[in-house]
Amino acid sequence: MALTLAALPIAISAQAPRIVAPKNKYSTRDDIQLGQKAANQVEQQFPLINDEDAQAYLTRIGDRLVAAIPPEFQHPEFRYDFKWVNASDLNAFALPGGPMYVNRGMLEKANNEGELAGVMAHELSHVALRHATAQATKNSGAGNTLRTLGLILGGAAVGGQAGAELGAYAAQGFMLKYSREYEAQADMLGAVIMARAGYDPIDLANVFRTIEAQGGSGGPQFLSDHPNPGNRYQAITNEARYLTISQNPPIKMTRDFERIQNKFRSMPRARSMAEIQRSGPAGNPNGGRNGGSYDPNDASSNGRYSDNVQTPSTRFRTYNEGNILSLSIPDNWQELGGNSGVQFAPQGAFGNDGITRGVMIGVEPGSSNLSQDTQTYLNEVLQGNNYLRQNGSLSRTYVSGRQANTTTLSGRSPITSRTETVTVYTTETRNGQLLYITTIVPENESYSYSPTFRQIINSIRFTD
Repeated sequence: MALTLAALPIAISAQAPRIVAPKNKYSTRDDIQLGQKAANQVEQQFPLINDEDAQAYLTRIGDRLVAAIPPEFQHPEFRYDFKWVNASDLNAFALPGGPMYVNRGMLEKANNEGELAGVMAHELSHVALRHATAQATKNSGAGNTLRTLGLILGGAAVGGQAGAELGAYAAQGFMLKYSREYEAQADMLGAVIMARAGYDPIDLANVFRTIEAQGGSGGPQFLSDHPNPGNRYQAITNEARYLTISQNPPIKMTRDFERIQNKFRSMPRARSMAEIQRSGPAGNPNGGRNGGSYDPNDASSNGRYSDNVQTPSTRFRTYNEGNILSLSIPDNWQELGGNSGVQFAPQGAFGNDGITRGVMIGVEPGSSNLSQDTQTYLNEVLQGNNYLRQNGSLSRTYVSGRQANTTTLSGRSPITSRTETVTVYTTETRNGQLLYITTIVPENESYSYSPTFRQIINSIRFTD
């Protein structure tokens, strides 16, 4: 017998105590801020499908699922929205605060709407339980999630396993690598959301079999981004026995599902996320940037730290950062892709935990108050890199004739175990954003790098 939606909380109350949102020291505003920054980068790096019919269909499913989130996990301030990515991978991902992206390949390979809704319910559960910032809270000292979209300072803010746990969104489509505990929670809450929304939770269990069967020789992307906490199929099936579905019969195959699935299958072949990241959203071999290749997957993970790092070359090449600036970079430094900026470092000075020597350039939202924006930015960097300390107040300077601020941070690097000197220059772009140029070097090597850093700063020419 089907119960009305109003009666459902009673029907599932026996299960609710087993799902408890984890401890979180961040505010929901932090989730929103982090998710919006990541969403901006997702939509620059990945091609979205601009089809009103397909978009309306996805939004209907998403809105239905959001309305079915149990009251204790509802966050009215979150900004839920749903978009298709024109990618072949069987995957979907949701960002803190609500943005969700579903790959076209997920719909093309799903057996029914219930499986599609199951993946979406699972991802919504990560958002509702605030797993991104909860995981940051648990990983104390690994970094501030608000910095995970940009700065990599000497092994602190983003990189390696810590960076993945905090939200290294560039790699493989901005997916978070959650703990097994959080994956199990998302499965359980996802099953509850499905039942409340009129879907059969068994379809969430079935989707793992669909993904495993159709993941291809390279392995199913969704399962590589979502560690398997034991037998997920059996765990969800067991949970489903205690849930009452709000609609009888439950939503399975729908005309909308068949129509949009057929539409997607008739489109030209979608590229994989890896292909998109190599060539850029529109097939640009430079990944949408000027001045060299840009592959977020290769940002730091392919590097190996060394005590013997080659000194900066006296030969320079020109790098152009979109329509913002150009500058000169030593030709023996490698470009490392980042989410809100770009980094340059020599071999041996980068790896899973960030860079130990080099320069980073990026932009942050600004309020047209340079000093205030600079200090806000520095405070976030210091909070996310707790081994660093600011040496004195801001000093005024000029960068390519434009008013700027500069200051120095220092502290014992967790990678080199030596004192690290970080010099930050900030100025404003024409549209009021904060532009930062940050240099990093072990203090005892500053004499070798200072001429290079001066050359880089003096070479800057604004093009905005």
